[in-house]
Amino acid sequence: MNGDFQLAAAILLPLAGVIGIAAAGQRYANLRETITLVTAVGLALIVWTLVPEILAGERPALIVADILPGIAIEFRAEPLGIAFASLASLLWIVNSIYSIGYMRGNKEHHQTRFYIFFAVALAATMGIAFAGNLLTLFISYEILTFSTYPLVAHKGDAKTIASARVYLGILLTTSIGLLLPAIIWTYQIRGTLEFTPGGILAGNLEGPAVGLLLALFVFGIGKAALMPVHRWLPAAMVAPTPVSALLHAVAVVKAGVFTVTKVVVYIFGVDFLSTIPSAEWLLYAAAFTVVSASVVALRQKNLKRLLAYSTIAQLSFVVMAVAIFKPLAEMGAMVHMVTHAFGKITLFFAAGSIYTAAKKTEIDQLKGIGRRMPWTIAAFTIGALSMIGVPPTAGFVSKWYILAGAFQAESYFAIFTIVASTVLNAAYFLPIVFIAWFSKEDSIPASDHGEAPKATVIALTLSAALTLLFFVANQPVLDLAAQLVVGK
Repeated sequence: MNGDFQLAAAILLPLAGVIGIAAAGQRYANLRETITLVTAVGLALIVWTLVPEILAGERPALIVADILPGIAIEFRAEPLGIAFASLASLLWIVNSIYSIGYMRGNKEHHQTRFYIFFAVALAATMGIAFAGNLLTLFISYEILTFSTYPLVAHKGDAKTIASARVYLGILLTTSIGLLLPAIIWTYQIRGTLEFTPGGILAGNLEGPAVGLLLALFVFGIGKAALMPVHRWLPAAMVAPTPVSALLHAVAVVKAGVFTVTKVVVYIFGVDFLSTIPSAEWLLYAAAFTVVSASVVALRQKNLKRLLAYSTIAQLSFVVMAVAIFKPLAEMGAMVHMVTHAFGKITLFFAAGSIYTAAKKTEIDQLKGIGRRMPWTIAAFTIGALSMIGVPPTAGFVSKWYILAGAFQAESYFAIFTIVASTVLNAAYFLPIVFIAWFSKEDSIPASDHGEAPKATVIALTLSAALTLLFFVANQPVLDLAAQLVVGK
């Protein structure tokens, strides 16, 4: 199979799935969900077959249309993009299995619409992952925003709609008001928007202007949730749990930190930024968000809101790693996108499973729940340990590389932030694990049947297994991260 054909198929297959899902509709629910699963598996196979080509040094590309001199709608596979696409396509399978159990178990309305927009969001995610230039990435980025709005607003009540408008408003304001001007400025400077190993701005921009352009990009990429443009993420917690998993692990926030990383590596260039004093602010802004969001998470009583602020902190962990501007830290940033996804999707799956089976949403309601939901709480425990960075979980691997990069840069500020983040993560996750396993449950509803539907339990077990498996089976991701660093 030719690489350019695979790129086209990766974007078009989810859209073909949209047509099939819409045709099946609510009347043929089993067929609709079968189409969703088949599409998800098909996408994963297409993307994964590209990985050996990228590891071998191939860079397949597809030009759809020329727009302006030096600008085209173009897709290209490279190490960072294939890692993101592989991650998203894998987790779409797991999330689809979970969604079937969750949506049916909670008797959610508008399930066909849910699966349709989920598939559109995955098509947009593939567009972001394989974007060959900033214009293609921007278009895909905006499609992802619009396609996820109906998912966030799924419940349809006044509170949900208001929160969904906050979600949409912040993401559109930042992308149109900051990211788009940054892209235009870049084109004005260089006459191209092409993603290029080593960057395109060295020798064409200097002094405070570099820091200003970097700020326009970073804060314009609102999906990275760097404070103060983070409020959309807690607001989006009104969405059903499978959507929260999409936002936090599969697509949206990963699109944010992916875009920040891609801009730093392929537009500015790590070596260039490491010599520019006006770019140093990014490390401190990211570290502030890591610590502040963790402190806010520590004060939360609602489980999903705690997980939301934990995500904000973990996203800035990636941004901070990028801002260290050292090879090991850059590798750590890419690996952390993967490890955070495995751990966080597991945590959200567990939260949704608890809600589905026991209708509990507050942390103090979880006393003793592990005794009657052992699979769910075991998965939650694994996800929590990964967020902290405890071996043998995935989170240990990425934190190891980021910490090594901080030592490589002799950045004691970054080292302190990593240690503080680890302590804070332990402070808000371990008490939940403790009360779930070892406290006595206050009351058990008469309608309780133990675990959630089998599909949800299967999905969270799979994601927890991936979180453990990555600890020992991570070489392909590390190889891709190494290619990113050396600029192949």
